[in-house]
Amino acid sequence: MKAKVLLSLILLCGYLTAPSARAEDAAPAAPAIPAACELPPYLLATESQLQKVAEAVKAGKPLEILVIGSRSTTIPSSESSSYPARMEAILKEKLPPAEVVHVSVEIQSKKTAEEAAGTFVKLMEAKTPTLVIWQTGTVDAIRSIDPDDFRGAVTDGVAALQNAGADVVLMNLQYSPRTESMISAPPYLDNMRVVAQEHDIPLFDRFAIMRQWNDQGQFDLFSPSRGPELAKQVHDCLGRALAQFVIDAAHLEQAQQQN
Repeated sequence: MKAKVLLSLILLCGYLTAPSARAEDAAPAAPAIPAACELPPYLLATESQLQKVAEAVKAGKPLEILVIGSRSTTIPSSESSSYPARMEAILKEKLPPAEVVHVSVEIQSKKTAEEAAGTFVKLMEAKTPTLVIWQTGTVDAIRSIDPDDFRGAVTDGVAALQNAGADVVLMNLQYSPRTESMISAPPYLDNMRVVAQEHDIPLFDRFAIMRQWNDQGQFDLFSPSRGPELAKQVHDCLGRALAQFVIDAAHLEQAQQQN
């Protein structure tokens, strides 16, 4: 019963970070980074590289990105407001005009890392992406899955994605002050960091990024009163951060300058 209550709260938080459809969502993103989206450079720094992404862009091939996540990843009624869609828009803006960028989303609702990883072989055969961004950890934390088992499942999942020929970015739990005292996130955050280091892949630290925004007063993630407007801003900022993270990890800005 406790797990069901926690899962409902997490999904509610995810829904609150999923804004309603707006007409301006379809408009091109503004070049300037909104002040609320600003982050210390260390939160987007990674020494791991996205080699396949770099090779695809250099060769002028389409950049196919697959986001594997939960129901909070996107909104069926307003997909253009979600962070995957915002990431796609920013990448199209920053990469050469001839570069084709396509971001698709695979929802793995209420699945643990082990359950999701079990679908990856068939999923990769069907999608064949250049890059996979795997958002995981929340359901495992809610269900109190053994952290060692969680690490093993994430390791297996990453290996399956890499064996299929894709670059991989791990994305950890979203930060929510409403649920911070109800689930123990650190063991899952730590184990995702370990797997990322062992496989030399980038880790997008969504938890630390959202906590930074909350602690610095850029977003009040505790109060639900600003609902849709707050959600739109958070998703936009996450999309912008992810786009820059991918560009930096693939050294795409350096490649463009050399060309």
